[in-house]
Amino acid sequence: MVKAIVGACWGDEGKGKITDVLAENSDIVVRFQGGSNAGHTIINEYGRFALHQLPSGVFRQNILNIIGNGVALCVENLVNELQYIRDGGVPEPKIAISNRCQVLMPYHRELDSLEEARLADKAFGSTKSGIAPFYSDKYAKIGFQISDLYDDKDALYERIDHVLDLKNVLYTQLYHQQPLNRDEIYEKLMEYKEILTPYVVDTTALLHDAVKAGKTILLEGQLGSLRDPDMGIYPMTTSSSPLAGYGAVGAGGIPPYAIEKIYTVVKAYSSAVGAGEFVAEIFGDEAEELRRHGGDKGEYGATTGRPRQVGWLDLVAARYGCMVQGATDVAFTVLDALGYLKEIPVCVGYEMDGKRIDTFPPTAQLKKCKPVLEVLPGWHCDIRGIKKYEELPENARRYVEFAEKHIGVPITMVSNGPSRDDMIYRKP
Repeated sequence: MVKAIVGACWGDEGKGKITDVLAENSDIVVRFQGGSNAGHTIINEYGRFALHQLPSGVFRQNILNIIGNGVALCVENLVNELQYIRDGGVPEPKIAISNRCQVLMPYHRELDSLEEARLADKAFGSTKSGIAPFYSDKYAKIGFQISDLYDDKDALYERIDHVLDLKNVLYTQLYHQQPLNRDEIYEKLMEYKEILTPYVVDTTALLHDAVKAGKTILLEGQLGSLRDPDMGIYPMTTSSSPLAGYGAVGAGGIPPYAIEKIYTVVKAYSSAVGAGEFVAEIFGDEAEELRRHGGDKGEYGATTGRPRQVGWLDLVAARYGCMVQGATDVAFTVLDALGYLKEIPVCVGYEMDGKRIDTFPPTAQLKKCKPVLEVLPGWHCDIRGIKKYEELPENARRYVEFAEKHIGVPITMVSNGPSRDDMIYRKP
């Protein structure tokens, strides 16, 4: 069976924990898109870890962890992250990297920073991880696949020269920087080749065989539906598709019809890192209190460290996000964070041009929207440690069931704490 674990909204919903939990009974975990621009925080018997490049199955010794061809692979971050989990006492994970995966070059990160600085107050809120320049190069066909690193020297130099003909115009004319050096680029690629060789596999064939053999495969997405460049809040989106449908492409070797379960993660309130439309956002002391109670260490980005935007649960956005993901199940996370509230506002609709709408519009119309709020009674107590749904306070169950009714997809998992054991399994 193939299952996808994806985000419903802006990202930061807790997908890493859900992947870690479901990995226990799985064979393979695949990261299918994105790069080091967003983190997955996982708490287990080894401690607390924020992963950016590695799949979230690395803490389970029964798992083969695959970095798929749709990923922006930062080799430096891969090396650092592997050492980071080793230093945390985690046994050496099983890692395989697609030979069709492309490497993120140092100039991608540099160009990302230079462009954000050039845009100044019109910047896109990039994490400056090089993601947009990487995917721009991939689709302009001037990226480097890992398989290219094994080409002969003359052929690789020819590709480098073609890349630099374009890049150095940007460096010298737009950003007024020194041009890139062809020999330094070649040496960097050879350094990557040496590092990656132990992990490189034809994962397309591997996954094709795994599907035929009936293995349990988890496809792990990054960010969420509203950061998709087609279906999200464009242009304040990421540069690859975080939708489950892209999992078949970004993993490689997975036929679309093999994806039987799509766990779409919805947070019990809203949060986001980066810029973009956020109808249910709250500000000031109210936001800071929610931010302080949220997550396991507050609502601060695992990659950037900057305070996340926060707001009430946006059921218009969550319903839309689950729809475009094709959700079969919802994992409802961080419910415990709301225990300090006596009353909990929930966004149940939008007001646009004086009229109520219940659908999620494109960005140009979204800018005009205001939240329509309904206030639900809180449970005003700590719910961590509860293992059975029926043992939750009545108002906590009402909150879950209210969200489920509006989203229209069964909530089958409820997370009520940061560790892998803080999980309630539910049959609606």
